[in-house]
Amino acid sequence: MSESFEGNAQAIQARWPRLLERLLAEDSAGVQADLVEGLGSTLSISGIQLTSRHDRVHEARIQAASLPTDKPQLHVYGTGLGDLPTVLLERAGLERLYVHILNGALFSLVLQLLDQRQWLQDPRVELLYAGDLPDICTPFFALPAEMLLADDFSAKIRDRLVSEVHLSFNNREFDPQSPFIKQRLQDCLPVLLADDDVAQLFGACAGREIYVIGTGPTLEGHFERLAALRERAERPLFICVDTAYRPLREHGIVPDLVVSIDQRISFRHLPWEDSDGIPLVYLPMSDPQVLKAWKGKRYGGYSASPVYAGLREQHPRALLHVGGSVIHPAVDLAVKMGAARVTLFGADFAFPMNKTHAGWSDGDLGPSVNQARHWVRNGFGERVSTQLNFRGYLCVLERYIASQPQVQFFNSSRAGALIAGTRFNQEFVQ
Repeated sequence: MSESFEGNAQAIQARWPRLLERLLAEDSAGVQADLVEGLGSTLSISGIQLTSRHDRVHEARIQAASLPTDKPQLHVYGTGLGDLPTVLLERAGLERLYVHILNGALFSLVLQLLDQRQWLQDPRVELLYAGDLPDICTPFFALPAEMLLADDFSAKIRDRLVSEVHLSFNNREFDPQSPFIKQRLQDCLPVLLADDDVAQLFGACAGREIYVIGTGPTLEGHFERLAALRERAERPLFICVDTAYRPLREHGIVPDLVVSIDQRISFRHLPWEDSDGIPLVYLPMSDPQVLKAWKGKRYGGYSASPVYAGLREQHPRALLHVGGSVIHPAVDLAVKMGAARVTLFGADFAFPMNKTHAGWSDGDLGPSVNQARHWVRNGFGERVSTQLNFRGYLCVLERYIASQPQVQFFNSSRAGALIAGTRFNQEFVQ
């Protein structure tokens, strides 16, 4: 044991003895670390520089400046070399600083190399593993290097941090003042005013099981079973997202409801020819020509997005929960219709079987498989490739599920992303 580690360990033992036991069990020897020198020095972990190599404290002050000065509690994700916690604790008004460990083995190594007692012994500090909590806390600063170095135990929290950090960037294309958006809403308004409010569907299936069908690759394994179930007199209601409609119809499956929100959905995705008797639920960013051609009954609604603020005030309609993917309003519709059980199909948020979507060619509905640079854990505990926005959509769905404790949520496959708050439907998952 190094002298640094003994001092650090004593500080942790005094306040968090169980956490110290976990740190002692970490494989710090497996961390590939190199010293990197400049005007100062830092560690490079697997080629990722942990902090500035010139002036770590100045960097920490820049990071600290992004956090509000009037909040009594702050959260730091990642331990780094202890610089950011040390700087934040200079604030006299700070009552509690939560430091969330994103990589246990890395923190264990740092404890062996550098004295961290200055911040570890401050009574305002609470030290914990990030993965022990179900969600992220705010306001926070997440150390950039450790967003990349987060271990598997912290991966879910890492994903939620990334999603939160990217939120404003992702929303940039949904500017209410955008000429395209203004024009689309204006073009869609006559259709919306002629159609029924989606609220008319709420409560229509109280206590029933509802299948919400997405377009993930695992849907392909359920076509035959869904087709057989669809013919039964007593069966769950089938709600599908727009991009799942065509593959379902190609396999002889007629959904009970279709949900569409995306401005890019065209006749290629929602062919109108055989749409008689199939209700369509939409938001008014949808293509008005596609809506007008649809033969089934149409129901319009809004999301809470600022894009619909003017319309919500002038022409009230019910809201559906939207978080970037059409799977969100589809699930919310199922819940608001009164579902007691919701089973998800093709809600993969990943590329299992090296495919992007069921019933579509690689790249038809977005980036191709070979562009995937990220991963999530599937139901087998394995890593499966995905893209960043899919991880964000998964975070939104998991939070939504957590907010609906009265509903049982099930997943129909282990091959896609593991969805917190769901169990596996034993009818479909062995």
